[in-house]
Amino acid sequence: MEQFAVNVKSLSEKLLHRQVDSNLDEVIEALFKEILTLDGAAQLTLQDPQLEEIAIQLWNWAVTKRVGSTITEEQKAKVRHVACRLLHLCGPNNPSETFVRKLILMASKTGRTWLDCKQPKLADVFLSMAVNSLETLYSRLTSHGDCAEDINTPKGDIEKDLLRILSYQAESAVSQEQHQEAVSCMQRCKEMLLRLPKETGNLSLICYNFGVVTYSQGKHEESTFWLSQSYDIGKMNVKYSPGSEMQAKVLRLLATVYLEWDCQKYLEKAIHAVSLANKEHMQLSGLYLKIRILVKSCSPDDAVKSGLSELLDCEVPLEVCLSTVKLLVNENREPLAFDFLKRVCQHFESSPELGSALLMHIELLLQRDKELLAKQKIEDAITGHYTGKQLAPQTLSSLHLLLWDRASKNFEANNYSEALEWYNYSLSFYKAGELDHNLAKLQRNRTSCFLNLQQLDKAKEAVEEAARIDPNNIFTQFNIYKIAVMMNNAEKAAASLREIGALAQTPVTSEDRLLVTENAAANLLSLAAQIALEHEQQETAIKALECVCEHSQDVAQILTALRCLVRLVLSTMENISEENRNANLDTLLSYLKTALQKVSQISRIQGQGAEEANWFRRIAWNSALQCEHSPMRMRDFFLLSFQLSQLCVPDRAVLMGQKTCLLMAAAASLEICRSSDHTEQQTELLTQTLEHIQLCKEIWMTIRASGTSPKDKTDTLLLLYEFEARAKLNDAKLDSVLESVLELDHIEPKLLEMIAALAMEPPAHFPILCKKALRITLSLHRKQPQVDLTHCSNCLHSLIQLTLPSGVSELQPCVLEEVWGYYEQALSIIATAPEDFPELEILWLLTRAWNTGILLYSLAQYPEAERWCGLGMSFLQHLGSLQDSYQTQMAGLYSEVLDRLDKAKKNLIIEE
Repeated sequence: MEQFAVNVKSLSEKLLHRQVDSNLDEVIEALFKEILTLDGAAQLTLQDPQLEEIAIQLWNWAVTKRVGSTITEEQKAKVRHVACRLLHLCGPNNPSETFVRKLILMASKTGRTWLDCKQPKLADVFLSMAVNSLETLYSRLTSHGDCAEDINTPKGDIEKDLLRILSYQAESAVSQEQHQEAVSCMQRCKEMLLRLPKETGNLSLICYNFGVVTYSQGKHEESTFWLSQSYDIGKMNVKYSPGSEMQAKVLRLLATVYLEWDCQKYLEKAIHAVSLANKEHMQLSGLYLKIRILVKSCSPDDAVKSGLSELLDCEVPLEVCLSTVKLLVNENREPLAFDFLKRVCQHFESSPELGSALLMHIELLLQRDKELLAKQKIEDAITGHYTGKQLAPQTLSSLHLLLWDRASKNFEANNYSEALEWYNYSLSFYKAGELDHNLAKLQRNRTSCFLNLQQLDKAKEAVEEAARIDPNNIFTQFNIYKIAVMMNNAEKAAASLREIGALAQTPVTSEDRLLVTENAAANLLSLAAQIALEHEQQETAIKALECVCEHSQDVAQILTALRCLVRLVLSTMENISEENRNANLDTLLSYLKTALQKVSQISRIQGQGAEEANWFRRIAWNSALQCEHSPMRMRDFFLLSFQLSQLCVPDRAVLMGQKTCLLMAAAASLEICRSSDHTEQQTELLTQTLEHIQLCKEIWMTIRASGTSPKDKTDTLLLLYEFEARAKLNDAKLDSVLESVLELDHIEPKLLEMIAALAMEPPAHFPILCKKALRITLSLHRKQPQVDLTHCSNCLHSLIQLTLPSGVSELQPCVLEEVWGYYEQALSIIATAPEDFPELEILWLLTRAWNTGILLYSLAQYPEAERWCGLGMSFLQHLGSLQDSYQTQMAGLYSEVLDRLDKAKKNLIIEE
């Protein structure tokens, strides 16, 4: 105990004399824990005046801090808890009245504070302490013992405090759902009211609050008990009761509890309670509640009618009457509802609010499918609206909504004539000149009905009226478009599409029941395309779909539109002129480029689009195959197909397609170069071709790793295209390309012939490479089982032509020696099959050898001249039909040459 006292003093000192609030919560919590350790020792006492003084100081501190709002309610409760327990522990065995009064005050307020903090169990400790102390004080007062003269507190004050604390205990019991305990406490309070009549109103209100709490918890029996107690206590003393208005409020809640508890079982009690309430203080809510009870309890119609008459007799507002009508309808008392509504309309006939009753009447009739009666009421309302009985703006607005809702439901059910009738009713409420947004919308709705009824002229009239009121509305333009399509007016339809496209730049507002999204304009354009296709107007559909691609924010929607556009263009490709065919191909190319952009977008952002990419890839491939006469278009389509294939799943089939696309694109680019005169364009194309070839090589390596067919010509084509591109670019790597060709497993002579031709095809000029290729080609031909003499002769012809150009003024010996070797090969080949060697080629060899000899003769190279002339003569024997004519001619010339050679030789000897 000594340690306890030391701890409490130390902590109290920190709390009472601290300058700042940094550790306030920690100190209070520590004090509270200290006192909790002694709460179980009820009989323990501490005779320590210093602790008693600390208790008083802590109490006053809590009061002061509370005024300054620097501590929370729970912190105040804990400090009071500590102060009260300390004072109680320090109390003497026979405490004075002053001490007891302090303890009563502190215990009751601590208990109240814990109740406010929703801690009823902690509150009970102090409330019991307060009651015990009050009873001690009361006992002293009423006894005739020695201490009686010490009591200065009046008996009434003690009873008043006791009643207050007992009510606290009742409140705590209610919060802990201890009903009997609460009843016991309240019974003691009621007994004390005879001596404390002024507490009547307060105690009545406490019971009412208990009734509200238990009602909210669904405890109907307990709630009715407390509400009955509240009313009974209020009657105990009229002078000090809470008043008739409050008493009526209690009774109405009591009737409501009976109603919700079991209306059939407690009907009489509920009716009795609400009737008493209406006698105590008449209110609209009471009259309405009485009807609720009668209706809910399935009372006879006469009883309900009596309550309804009472309602009208009390001049209640129209709003209450209409609420009553709704109640009757909801409880399946329709005959009563319609009868009462009729009486209400008569009762409020001159009221400007009558429109609300009329609106409800129409609404109820429509809900019960009594359309003819409803329409009659509507027509009467229209007539009244234009003959001095105008409906209030709010009523008119509600009626419009009702009529439009009815029209919309009929429209959705394809009952267009019926929908139109309801829209026309709504239109009748608009005065001439009252042009607003809703009227334009109404005209658009009427337009839709007319269109579905195939009444185009009326539809056109309605939409023109909508356009006059609200011209910049996208739905108005859409209706104009639909009518133009249905009337086969392509020009007007195109103009409307342009308007819709322009209006798509701004957000679209909602339209009737249509759910408007961020992409609403594009959705309308998609629908516009569908309408055009349904009416077999392809050009208009194409324009609409192009608008979708331009204005939509939905990539999936754009790709769908592009698919449709591609199909539409492809469907027109057959049986058209070449000019139109090219125009369609160009259009198709633009669609595919857009598709590539959009598929790339969803592939990059969403990781999707492989299926879309594959579809457009095949379209690009097939389109490329249709461009036989347009290499530039072919190249573009193949490149697009390749780019789209990069967004597909990279299986073997796709890789093969990529390889072919790049090969074909390279071939097309080379073809373009052959027909182009622009050097810069050629250079750019050839550079791109090399890039395509390199990429193709990489893809081909991947394919080849999984096995290929030995008949595949990809390697050959890649080298051939690379050779041509580098040759025309005058690339230094050309030699290495030829070397790669020669490293192929199976070299065909035809490939080398093409290489040779490309080496000399302008602007390329590589005679050395050309001759190298030709020599190898010749060798390959001669190794064939069946030698192709025509190809051999062509090779020899080209080799001689390249090596021995005509018209030169000087012939180098090495050149003559090289050409002589080619002639020897020619003679060797001819000797094997003289009849199969082309005769004209033999004649060309003969002529060229002879002319070379004559040229050498003119250059005074007599031995060589004789040799070459003789070579030419050796071909005579292989000529066929031409042999005789050339032999006679050449024999004479050759004799002449020999004579001249002899004379030349003699002259040379003499000169020496």
